[in-house]
Amino acid sequence: MPTITSVSPRRAVEGGRIAIHGADFPLDALTTVTLGDVAARVAFASSTRIVVIVPGEVDGGRADISLSGMPLETVYVTVGSRWATGLHQVDNPVFDRRGNLFVTYSGSRGQEAPVSIFRVTTGGTRESFVSGIVNATSLAFGPDGSLYVSSRFEGAVYRVKEDGEHEQVASDLGVACGLAFDDEGWMYVGDRSGTIFRVRDGRASPFATLPPSVAAFHLAMSAAQELFVTGPTLNAYDYVYRIGRDGEVRTLPCPLGRPQGLSFDGDGTLHVVDALAGASGVYRFADLERAPEMVISGAALVGVAFGPRGETVVTWNDTAYRFD
Repeated sequence: MPTITSVSPRRAVEGGRIAIHGADFPLDALTTVTLGDVAARVAFASSTRIVVIVPGEVDGGRADISLSGMPLETVYVTVGSRWATGLHQVDNPVFDRRGNLFVTYSGSRGQEAPVSIFRVTTGGTRESFVSGIVNATSLAFGPDGSLYVSSRFEGAVYRVKEDGEHEQVASDLGVACGLAFDDEGWMYVGDRSGTIFRVRDGRASPFATLPPSVAAFHLAMSAAQELFVTGPTLNAYDYVYRIGRDGEVRTLPCPLGRPQGLSFDGDGTLHVVDALAGASGVYRFADLERAPEMVISGAALVGVAFGPRGETVVTWNDTAYRFD
């Protein structure tokens, strides 16, 4: 008797790959796999595993999985809801304490877009928030509660006021991408040419040196005040870097294909986006010394963020998706 035993991962956005595990799947009779009431394209099939691609027509929320020729099984996947579109996101979005999400329109090199940063309210309304920053790249909230944003074009970092006005607080930072703060108020900025700067009162000094990235550095600070960094290179696989307070650089033992944005959830667990074709998704490092587990699948993802009420948002270049 054909049976479905599990689905992995349990969360996905459009374009993501979901594996249905089981036994005695009737491949000769298999014609359709549906998520909710939408047919999904089968990318791989065997008697024990079927891989399907989440179609864009699936609404956000729970989508029951059914296979033609089999009794309805009580298995499902949770699909992320489109929360904001018309973006150009190249790093993580960020939440404020109220649950509003901040996202960028970064644009091509040197492009001054009409809006640099959007604010997406808890109700899903996208509002223009900041203009006039060329190639707004990485976002982070500082210990003063202000939003900070880097410009990879200008090699600068700006502090943004609550009304969207901004002022430059650091410059001469190379191709500035990746922002994080420690508990002593130091700001860390990644220059994709290979330097991680430590900045205070506008003065920057080199903190650590990494291989140059072909795309961008992405930064996240742990509760233990270790700085975690990703930056894809031309290598087949790249490691997640782990930098101590003294600037000593180590790597996590399990590399990823094309690591992008990274963030810590409310429990302090590290999540890293891997944009490798065919394996793109968010990976959870339950143990930093062991291989991570994919927990969200989605094509060409670039960023992940966790909200104050347990929300999870993932982004690809032009869309942000939300899981409650």
